Amino acid sequence: MGFIGQIALILIATLLAAAISQRLGMPAVIGQLVVGVILGPGVFGVLQNTHLMHAGSEIGVIILMFIAGIESDLDLLKKYFKPAISVAAIGVLFPMIAFYGYGELMGQGFERSIFWGVIFAATSVSISVEVLREFKKLNTKEGATILGAAVVDDIIAVILLSIFVSSFGVADDNAPNLVVATMLQLLYFLGVILLVKYVAPIGLRFAERIPVHGSVAITSLVLCLSMAWLADVIGLSSVVGAFFAGVAVSQTKFQDEVSSSVSSVGYTFFIPIFFVSIGLDMEFGGVLKNLGFIVIMTLLAIATKLFGGALGAAITKMDWRSAFVVGSGMVSRGEMALIIAQIGLSANLMAKNLYSEIIIVIVLSTIVAPLLLKRTLKV
Repeated sequence: MGFIGQIALILIATLLAAAISQRLGMPAVIGQLVVGVILGPGVFGVLQNTHLMHAGSEIGVIILMFIAGIESDLDLLKKYFKPAISVAAIGVLFPMIAFYGYGELMGQGFERSIFWGVIFAATSVSISVEVLREFKKLNTKEGATILGAAVVDDIIAVILLSIFVSSFGVADDNAPNLVVATMLQLLYFLGVILLVKYVAPIGLRFAERIPVHGSVAITSLVLCLSMAWLADVIGLSSVVGAFFAGVAVSQTKFQDEVSSSVSSVGYTFFIPIFFVSIGLDMEFGGVLKNLGFIVIMTLLAIATKLFGGALGAAITKMDWRSAFVVGSGMVSRGEMALIIAQIGLSANLMAKNLYSEIIIVIVLSTIVAPLLLKRTLKV
């Protein structure tokens, strides 16, 4: 099937799957994730994770986090930034300890065991964002804490990756240098302040004067993609840049206009591709042989983030119900964990015979996360 045919299949399948999921009382995103698993290489093999599919998926997650930024309340993000730091720190510590311990029990040795912890320390909240939007909980203390913790978590993950690759790994061109990465990230966040205060307001006001339909939305997308690209260049996840670009737009009078325009493009085309692409990474060859390993790793991946995030939130005097909402929102792994796993494989920090199983665990945690989040939101 050609690429255009695959896209047509993705759009109709995700539409129907989302409707079925909602009818069954589950978040719509669950159905869309399952479409990728069923139609991907793991089951029927109708869809393949080609370069074009990967590019569409990357644009999809960038747009999703851009919309999350646009719809976020900056004052609320500032207010809950301290809890976010606590959630991120403990949410990284728990998987580092647990996966190191399990790795040692499995005879993986110090370097590879601790690197499992680095992989599963990374969080991807793009799926959680979709559930929070669906339940209109994005602009709440829980939503703000999850988003803030995701940014801090991303920075910690990059620093950990830099340390372990430079200390224990074989040289890898994709791995960031610790000192350079830290300096660039500091400069990047200074740039974010300038973007929010000056670049976005001035740029969008200028775009408003251009007599072309959609000029403001186009300019906002240029800001989004530029910030996402710069974040990727310095070793952060591109979704961090997209989120901050959205926050910058949210501080202008064009917030509603841009949100409406970008949501139309994102939710009718690119975002469904992103959700489906997650399932395309699942291949089940040899799964039965290592089923026990996959089950234990998946349980550890879920429990360490759920309880680590919840404890981090509770320490800052958040009630336990809200704390578990935050913990559930941090369970999902995604693009950052996949990138770290790929770099670890290249740097000889991960056994090749377990790489496919670890990818399955990352995808499974991503599928379970929205179910957990919905459950805790309804308590």
